[in-house]
Amino acid sequence: MHFERPSIASCVRQDIDRLLAARSDPQERSGSWRQVYYPSDLSLYSVLTPDAFSGQMANSADVLNHLLGHPPNVSHSIAYNYLVPNLKGLHNFLNVLNDHKSGELEPEASSLTQTSDPLPTPPPSPKEQEEVEPAPITSTEDPNEMSSSQTSEMNNGQTQSSQASSSFSSPPTNNAIEISIFTAATEAFSQTNTNCSIKESLERCKLIVSLAKNENVRVRGYVSVALGCPYEGPDVPPSKVAEITASLLEMGVDEVSVADTTGMGTAPRTRNLLKTLEKAGVANQDLALHFHDTYGQALVNAMVGLEHGVRTFDSSVGGLGGCPYSKGATGNVATEDLVYCLHSLGATTQVDVEKMAEIGSWISERLGRRNDSRAGKALLARLSSG
Repeated sequence: MHFERPSIASCVRQDIDRLLAARSDPQERSGSWRQVYYPSDLSLYSVLTPDAFSGQMANSADVLNHLLGHPPNVSHSIAYNYLVPNLKGLHNFLNVLNDHKSGELEPEASSLTQTSDPLPTPPPSPKEQEEVEPAPITSTEDPNEMSSSQTSEMNNGQTQSSQASSSFSSPPTNNAIEISIFTAATEAFSQTNTNCSIKESLERCKLIVSLAKNENVRVRGYVSVALGCPYEGPDVPPSKVAEITASLLEMGVDEVSVADTTGMGTAPRTRNLLKTLEKAGVANQDLALHFHDTYGQALVNAMVGLEHGVRTFDSSVGGLGGCPYSKGATGNVATEDLVYCLHSLGATTQVDVEKMAEIGSWISERLGRRNDSRAGKALLARLSSG
């Protein structure tokens, strides 16, 4: 299979270099960003979080301004996701966008570019030295290919979401900026994470969504602890998750990511939740799935979602991540593991899994963290052995 996105890896590495180099003290490196792919079949939200366990949101405006001022030189568009916890966060987000649009913010002025000691980019993978035919796992023949009507609906939705953010796009790549809002499926987690009840959090979300839509900004919603709560246990009522998800969609959220924040989810319970969401009228094209791999169930649960018809999955390169309010929670399913599995099933992602494995190894080393992608480590070992 020939991938059409060979330059993604180098662009991601360059951006990470600039962001990490912005802090001389590794303990103070913070900020997070999200790179979103909208391929023809599956959407993979690959989260890159330099300070995954800090729980800090510092310097988000600097990160956003840097991304707007330094768009990667690629032929396809990239959507960057900005987490908005409250109205103040939304106003900060809009101020950066409007200032950038009016030219008041100069890219050179960003603190992210003012460093005399930039971090090196990782060495090229062995595949770059010679032409090597991809392994059979990269087949594009999809035995479970969606109908043309489903694909058309998804592609239309993706085109519309990109157009919705076009007022803040950075030509010539038409990169899109979207915001994320979040609530929780249990009262205990909502109080701990956002210091308010579920009802209050939904009221906040409604106001944020309304203002964002007035600015033609795409909105992504999250429902945390959908398959288990660190305070109330694993038995989160699927009906409650469905109710909250429907409420977010009704207020105008473009897509809702249902999150197994604790990693407590299992295949049967994931299937039951998806059936409940379906009965509540939540369409697959409005849904994303977000699985943490704390108990090693994330990839299995993702496959349950794939069989159910969901085509958007959150993942993190190298399995980075966690949750400060869920003791012991690990990162999302590793992007490399998820892409490897999807390719083995014949799914189309347009992601070069070997390049992604290279990024996972590199960023894990940079952060002094263990690389939790088994597929990524195996792929690199195979490449290095010739």
